[in-house]
Amino acid sequence: MKRKIYGPVIGSHLGREIFETVEADSHKYVFDRIADGDDDGYPLNQLKKDEVLFEPGLIYRQAS
Repeated sequence: MKRKIYGPVIGSHLGREIFETVEADSHKYVFDRIADGDDDGYPLNQLKKDEVLFEPGLIYRQAS
């Protein structure tokens, strides 16, 4: 993804900010939940359709 536009900060996770929204590649995403992680990272099989994973383990869903 190229340039991102971030919405308001609504919290933090692992020392990094959680943004309410992220706009990237002409799509707007809304924070949904924190991903389950393990020693190998964050398994992608926990993503639903129209969801993306941003570091560090934050799952966003595409805004409607």
